[in-house]
Amino acid sequence: MKKALLIASVLFIAVISTACINNIAVQELNNKASEFMQKGDYESAVSRLQASIDLDSTMYQTYYNLGIAATNAKKYDIAIDAFEDGMKLKTEYPNFYYSLAIAQSAYADSLIEGEEVSTDEDEKDEKKEISDEDKTKAAELKVKAVINLKKYLELSPNAEDKEIVEELIKDCEAFGKEPEVQETKVLEG
Repeated sequence: MKKALLIASVLFIAVISTACINNIAVQELNNKASEFMQKGDYESAVSRLQASIDLDSTMYQTYYNLGIAATNAKKYDIAIDAFEDGMKLKTEYPNFYYSLAIAQSAYADSLIEGEEVSTDEDEKDEKKEISDEDKTKAAELKVKAVINLKKYLELSPNAEDKEIVEELIKDCEAFGKEPEVQETKVLEG
């Protein structure tokens, strides 16, 4: 009986020690990510925050910070996934909905704007042609952004930025009425 109690005590101490070490590592990664974000090095912040989540996937704040860093790094898929994963931990956190909508809208804009490409022939920049697939995805992202902005306002009815958010909603809703997006809808419908 004493042996079993001793073994159980040693195991308990080992588990507690590991948890403490893990928490310290997570805190260090989050602190380093914060430093990188303050310096504008969002790529490095994303790496640190992903490592932090690998160690402890229960902190909604880490998902939020990862989403912010990834949005600033223009890694919209990572940002969207981070916000959505964080929402599973804290569904009533309004900033998740707002920030997710911003990432979705920015992603849609980047798809429609295309990237500047340089051609060897004339050495001037011209816009890449936007595929129908990108137009459709952009329209879907804008619709999702509207839904998330409305959820943000529902959770924060007295938000100081309510007018700005309402304007963002109008902009996202107007997106589907633009000629290049309507073309895609007509082709598909």
